[in-house]
Amino acid sequence: MGRVTRLSHDKRNVSSTGASGRALYDNLQLAEISKLERDVSAHLSSKPHRLEHSLAVGECAESLALTYGLDPYPARCAGILHDWDKALTADETISIARERGVDMGVDIALVRPLLHGILAAQELPTLYPELPPEVFQAICRHTTAAVDMSPLDEVVFVADGIEPNRPASDGIAKARSLVGEVSLDDLFWESFVGGIIYVLQGSRYLYPGTIDIYNGIAAHRSTHKENE
Repeated sequence: MGRVTRLSHDKRNVSSTGASGRALYDNLQLAEISKLERDVSAHLSSKPHRLEHSLAVGECAESLALTYGLDPYPARCAGILHDWDKALTADETISIARERGVDMGVDIALVRPLLHGILAAQELPTLYPELPPEVFQAICRHTTAAVDMSPLDEVVFVADGIEPNRPASDGIAKARSLVGEVSLDDLFWESFVGGIIYVLQGSRYLYPGTIDIYNGIAAHRSTHKENE
């Protein structure tokens, strides 16, 4: 593939915000974003709604990053790519996860909706070595979350849930209303808890690891509040 230019770690290539509040990217970043959008458009061509969602999450993640003072470039890239493995069928997803030895502590078939982020995060670094590792971590965690979510992880997780094409359930509408009104940690928490409620209300299987993550974050938030 020739020499790789890593686009995010070099301070000269960190995007900024213009007077209009929109992201200002350098030429390398603009070219990469265009490339990712073309690649995703081809990869998800048989699933137009998923493609529309992916591009919308990229834009929403960019907007959230700008709102919360983060570099919008990795957010935009992670958002575009986050559902890369939604191109797989349900059976293919489960089969590949088993072949790769993905261990969720339960039967893989029970957590199939969570696998696409994990599988994509394993595959995409080979396809896009020019992107920084934090992009792939955010993609991995957008389905499962984690106790130690980074700001980028939180941005992509939230963007996946509130991008404008999603129907506005009560939980999604509330999360949208909180953008810029509460901290990013609180916004993520609202989205994360709302996702759990959605699973429970639909009588769906709740991944046991989600309970552990919930308790870990809740304990951290409680300790943080006590120390304020």
